[in-house]
Amino acid sequence: MAERLLSVAQVAELLGTTERFPRRLIAERRVTFVKVGRHVRIPESALVAFIENNTVQPIRRRPRYGRAA
Repeated sequence: MAERLLSVAQVAELLGTTERFPRRLIAERRVTFVKVGRHVRIPESALVAFIENNTVQPIRRRPRYGRAA
């Protein structure tokens, strides 16, 4: 089965942004995309990979023991 290709509008909706943001990702070559004629589509796996690569994990702070208050 072929992978699902998403339009710029669909990607914007999934990311909760305007269409300008996915278009900028495409222009800056920060996300994999496919040109179908004059249309641009983003594979669903490329969007998932982009999200995973740009997810920032929280910092785990060590407890401060031995210091007087």
